[in-house]
Amino acid sequence: MVAKNRSVLILAAGKGTRMKSNLPKPLHAVCGFPIIAHILRAAQQLKPAAIGIVIGHGAQQVKQTVLDNMSAWGVTTPVEFFVQTELAGSGSAVKAALPFLQKQESVMVLAGDTPLLKAETLAQMYEQFENAKAGTMVLAVKVPNPAGYGRIVRDGQNQFEKIVEDADADGTIKKIDEINSGMYVFNSAALVQALAKLTPQGPKHEYYLTDTLAFIKQEMPALVFTSADYEQALGVNSREQLAQAAQIMRARINRYHMDNGVTLINPQDTYIDAGVQIGADTTIASGCYLLGNTQIGQNCTLESSVYINNSVIHNDVTLKLGTYIEESEVAENCQLGPYAHLRPKSILKKGAKVGNFSEIKKAVIGEGSKVNHLSYIGDTQMGAGVNVGAGTITCNYDGKNKHTTVIGDHVFVGSNVNFVAPVTVHEYAKIGAGSTITKEVAAQGLAIARSRQVVLEKKGVKKND
Repeated sequence: MVAKNRSVLILAAGKGTRMKSNLPKPLHAVCGFPIIAHILRAAQQLKPAAIGIVIGHGAQQVKQTVLDNMSAWGVTTPVEFFVQTELAGSGSAVKAALPFLQKQESVMVLAGDTPLLKAETLAQMYEQFENAKAGTMVLAVKVPNPAGYGRIVRDGQNQFEKIVEDADADGTIKKIDEINSGMYVFNSAALVQALAKLTPQGPKHEYYLTDTLAFIKQEMPALVFTSADYEQALGVNSREQLAQAAQIMRARINRYHMDNGVTLINPQDTYIDAGVQIGADTTIASGCYLLGNTQIGQNCTLESSVYINNSVIHNDVTLKLGTYIEESEVAENCQLGPYAHLRPKSILKKGAKVGNFSEIKKAVIGEGSKVNHLSYIGDTQMGAGVNVGAGTITCNYDGKNKHTTVIGDHVFVGSNVNFVAPVTVHEYAKIGAGSTITKEVAAQGLAIARSRQVVLEKKGVKKND
């Protein structure tokens, strides 16, 4: 159900100079999603009728990235974009979205560099704002060191009085640890009227959104919503702060999975993206990276240094040391590694095994089949119960095109075999070790394709000696 009276406006026009990057700041990634995606995902939980985004630096790139990924991020609310042509403060940014504000009953204004925002905080804040029929509400947090932040000043009844910037604060105000997060809820009509009253302030002649609160307070209640969790209001303005945000979010993600029955041997050294799903009773050792939209089932074991990206791992799978999996699917009861590599579009069916230093690429490994040692299987359709000997290679590339190898059920492949694709080996066939197979092998056939062994006599020594 959509909350028709709710809307969200995200201010994401800043240049992010301190990032020292050609990539717009909202597109820098934190735990698998761009900063802007985390904010959109939190905003979506409010079920707003509309979402607006104010863009500026790298406007087209930010806009296109959002439009291309909304579905993947789970954002279903329509999004409108507004370009801030003059970067003259937060008030100027909100003014750029006047056509958006004029269509809304209320609007939550969020900073575009705060990936740690929690959806439940935003929901509680909006609910209190609506119940109080307020004109505005500011999200405040209490921080250990408030230096540099605008302070929330309250009156004798502990109600909101004003926001005082750090540079303008006297000794008494500087002791206040409750600071302005830069995020608010407004009655839209009241905000539009207040924006018209803003005048340039400070040495940079900027329009401060905080000044609108004083104007609105004259006509309607102005409230403070204080969160004890100050980390969610931390903005990202540098690479160091980007790393800090990622560290905080990783700790949250890991705690969530542990609370839901996942064992992390060393949470501080386990890297799990925000989009990853993990089943109960799965155990994950140190140094593992679980990225993208990876799904891991129940009762799995991941040994150290396993890397999985955008893949599906079903129940009861064992991934040994150093296994690397990307854009693939592993069925239940499979075993991989140590140091196995599944490249994109690989599928392992139930009970299959891929072992030491073996590489699978765009191939299906059938139920119960084994590729245990030092092999490369690419562009291959492999049936059930196949045994592949050490050093086997499917030669799938002729210099121009990729070709497919088909290996039927219960084929036995000796060590050091080359399959020169396109080639088909039918069920229950046997391939002699060291063979290079270039032609079709019939069902239950035996194929040996190698030169006859020649033993030369050593000069002066009889053959039977």
